[in-house]
Amino acid sequence: MGSSTKVGINGNYDYSFKILLIGDSGVGKSSILLSFISNSLHDLSPTIGVDFKIKLLSVGGKRLKLTIWDTAGQERFGTVISSYYRGAHGIILVYDVTRRETFTNLSNTWAKEVELYSTNQECVKILVGNKVDKDKERAVTREEGIALAQEHESLFLECSAKTRENVQQCFKDLVLKILEVPSLLENGSTVVKRQTMKQKQVHHSSRGSGCCLN
Repeated sequence: MGSSTKVGINGNYDYSFKILLIGDSGVGKSSILLSFISNSLHDLSPTIGVDFKIKLLSVGGKRLKLTIWDTAGQERFGTVISSYYRGAHGIILVYDVTRRETFTNLSNTWAKEVELYSTNQECVKILVGNKVDKDKERAVTREEGIALAQEHESLFLECSAKTRENVQQCFKDLVLKILEVPSLLENGSTVVKRQTMKQKQVHHSSRGSGCCLN
């Protein structure tokens, strides 16, 4: 699963999916995203509000555009980011395996927000325990993670943004599951059709303007 050079940014893809990264501040959401998007990792300051990145790739013969939203974990941004749950096809719930409170907050806070604000009822969720490179400091067992994922009907994976272990796999598992859900496929293709229509309208308008374009 890698980005495809044949996939064009201007609508030359089959599906467009919106992915959210959520969880407490400091669990490594931005590091996971950077590890997936690029080939380099560097020190990251906490995300303020919301940031997003676009990843183009081919999976199972389908060309995909992923718009991945990295939401700030601070509670004061909770009401601000609620609108970003709207239309999400996949949600990655991240906790730090060395900080137990980040794990319990997935149930106490984040899973409740997903249930409250998510507009796609069949939205695919994956529970991700980050920082397994710090196994000696582990405060949450793998078995506990699996149990919580089953409770919330989510996929499950442990990873390390630092060593890149399972980061690519996390997104691959999520996307493959989304591709199995007919309602999400229909929604994702509708976005592509809408964007294509807009591009055609802009192109037609530009041609009609002739020499009067500035």
